[in-house]
Amino acid sequence: MTETSTGLRAKHQRMVLVVIAIVAVVAAGLLAAYALRNQANFFYLPEQMSANPPEAGKAVRLGGMVQPGSLETLDDGITVAFVVTGNEAATIPVRYSGILPDLFVEGSGVVADGSLQENGTFLATNLLAKHDENYVPRELEGLEQHQSPEQSYTTTMYTD
Repeated sequence: MTETSTGLRAKHQRMVLVVIAIVAVVAAGLLAAYALRNQANFFYLPEQMSANPPEAGKAVRLGGMVQPGSLETLDDGITVAFVVTGNEAATIPVRYSGILPDLFVEGSGVVADGSLQENGTFLATNLLAKHDENYVPRELEGLEQHQSPEQSYTTTMYTD
């Protein structure tokens, strides 16, 4: 039998290395899960934020629909105020200063990064406008009706 300088046979030494590797992988997975524990909820819905609000100033995301008739540009010209609604009657007032996304309109979906203030207003630092699968950029509206069938065929990927 061949023993190494550690006093273990080669077979047992390999087994110890395998066990150490498994423990390291499990520890890395647990550490990653612990680090991401607060990110499991991608965004709060208005009813979730109303029922169980995050602590004031904590960075979170709010998602829902922009309530029709609620979009208002404030006097400084770059700050907008609007209301986000969800599936229920709950609403959250939002303020955002900056350039609005092109797809941001009343009645559309929105995801806002920011924090809930002590007065109940969500102060957004970033807005993402959501769109459906039929979205076409303004620059490309009507383009498909002007393409020739040959051009459509050459610019479309077909898979068998």
